[in-house]
Parts: sequence; C-alpha cells; structure tokens
Amino acid sequence: MNALLHEIGHRPLLWLLVFVPVLFALEATMPDAATLLFVTSVLAIVPLATLLSHATESVASRTGDTVGGLLNATLGNLTELVIALTALRAGQYLLVKASIAGAIVTNTLFMLGASFLLGGLRYHTQEYNRIGARLQAALLFLATIALLIPSAVSQVDAVASRFTAQLSVGLSVVLIGAYALSLLFSLKTHREAFASAEAAGEGEAPWPLGLALATLAGVTVLVALVSEVFVESVQGAAEAFGMSPAFVGFIVVALVGAAAEMASAFSGARKNRLDLSVSIALGSAAQIALFVAPVLVLLSYAIGPTPMDLQFWPGAVVMMLIATLTTALITNGGRSAWFVGVLVLTVYLVFAMTLYLLPPRG
Repeated sequence: MNALLHEIGHRPLLWLLVFVPVLFALEATMPDAATLLFVTSVLAIVPLATLLSHATESVASRTGDTVGGLLNATLGNLTELVIALTALRAGQYLLVKASIAGAIVTNTLFMLGASFLLGGLRYHTQEYNRIGARLQAALLFLATIALLIPSAVSQVDAVASRFTAQLSVGLSVVLIGAYALSLLFSLKTHREAFASAEAAGEGEAPWPLGLALATLAGVTVLVALVSEVFVESVQGAAEAFGMSPAFVGFIVVALVGAAAEMASAFSGARKNRLDLSVSIALGSAAQIALFVAPVLVLLSYAIGPTPMDLQFWPGAVVMMLIATLTTALITNGGRSAWFVGVLVLTVYLVFAMTLYLLPPRG
C-alpha cells in the first residue's frame, strides 16, 4: 500500500483521481447534466488508466510480456463488456455492434499505430516477436470472416432472420472455441515461441505482486463504473459538441473504453517493450472479436429483449476487414519505426473523418 500511496503522491497526473468521487457525486445530484458528466468521466478515466498501466507492468515484469499483455487486455476489455451488457439489456443492439466494431478498429489501428509512433520517437528501430503478432493477426482475420458472412449473406439473399440468428449462434461457438485453443497454443504447448524479442532494461521498480494484482482488479472495476456514466452522458454531450452518433459510437466510446489498455501499451512502447504493446493491442482486439462479441450473442438469449445476431452494417465490416489486413501487413516484419506508426494512424484517421462527415446507416 505504501508503494501505491508513494506513486499517487509523486505523479501529478494521479491527482486527477479526485474526479472519481466527484463524478459519482455529480451523477447522484445532477443526473441530467450530460456535458458536465461527460467531461468529468473523461478526467476520471485518465488517472485510473495510469494506475492500471503501472500495475500491469509490475505483473508483466514477473510473468513475461505475453502473459502480461493478455492479463491487461482481459481486464481492459471488461470495460467494453460492461458497457455492451448495459446496452444489451436495454435492447440497443446497434450501440452494442458499434462498440464491438469500433473497439476492434481502435485497438488494431490507433493503439498499435500510436505505440509504434511513440516508441519510434525515442528509439531508432524497435523489434518485437513477429510470431505472436502474426498469430493475433490471423485470429483477427478469422473473426472478421465470421463477422462478414452473416452480413454478406443478408445482402445477397433475402434470408430469414431466424437463419441469421442460428448462423450467429453457430459462429459464436466456433469463435469461442478457436480463441480457447489459441490460448492453449500460445500459453502452454508452444509458449517458447512467444518469448519477448528483447527485454527492457529501464523502468521503475515494480510493485509487489499482491499489490499489483489488487490494483488491477480494483481499478478495472472503477474504470467500468466510470465508463457506464460516460456512455449514459455521451449522447447528450455529443449533441452539445456537434458530434454525430456514428462518430460517438465508433470512435469516442471506443477510445475512452480502451483508455486503460492504451496507457499500458504506450508506456511499454516508450520503455522499449514493444512486445507488451503489440500483445495488448492485438490481444485486446482478438479477445473482442473472438470472445466478447460471441459471448454477447449468447447472452442476448438470456438478458436481451430479443436475440442478437452478428450481422453488421456494410461500412463496419469493410473497416474491420481493412484494419485486420493493415495489421497483418504491418506486423509481418517484426520491426518498427516511427513512420510505420504514422502509416497505421493515417488509416485510422481516414475512418474517423469518414464517420464524422458521413455516418453509416444502421
């Protein structure tokens, strides 16, 4: 606990933690102040993401970057899962699908591209394990195909909604099975193939493992709670700021939902631990596509007003496919420089501008 208090006292950014109780107080006393709640929730997520970053690095220093990245992606995706479950219970399936597609695109393009850029500005070139990156890219491509099929079939043939629902359930089971086997492959049977390309020799002293794990769990819960307030207020704030609903769902919600993971990925890149950054970015995207999305489909039969399927609007499918192919192309070499990050971020900027100016139809 002393290490945690020392960290808060010596990092001015963590002083923003005061906005966490302020946010909950505002939610209780001024629930209709959407813009104020929106701004306060963003200010509350930033220090929580910083704490999560340090705790994850402390765990990764003992478990290795592959397991550390997996742990961070799992806890970080809990935020997206809680947000999606809230929308699922309310029957807002378009919001659920937008958050899924937006999270995949944001993690593979923005998080990965910014990690390459930030690390490349400090180091001339950086290396990472391309075997792990290629596996995650392959998993993403598999998931994109599964998400493409229901949408493609519905566009070509006038198929019944019952067929789409049945196909979505079958695909969900297949995706979850593929993800489980990928964990067995990377963490058990072929673990040696996913070792870090190079170890980082710099960085702060890691926290004790117990404190790091407790911080990971506690902060992740707070991030999820703050994110719920953010989602409830974002639509009203979007109207005040002139943002389109498509831009909010696909870009803004995805960026805020992944703030904790981004903090860890960016910090790892700046410390020449690009394996951790790549593992977080691609691992998080793969988990969303192969685990979170299928689980939401299955849970919709229990908590949703009607079953949800995996049929996305064409624009979302195209963006996910392009993001996956871009990731596979960029990470094939196992080396990176700052301009590689610029190229990846440029693709993301094209998507963001398109959604801001011409929102896709539901």
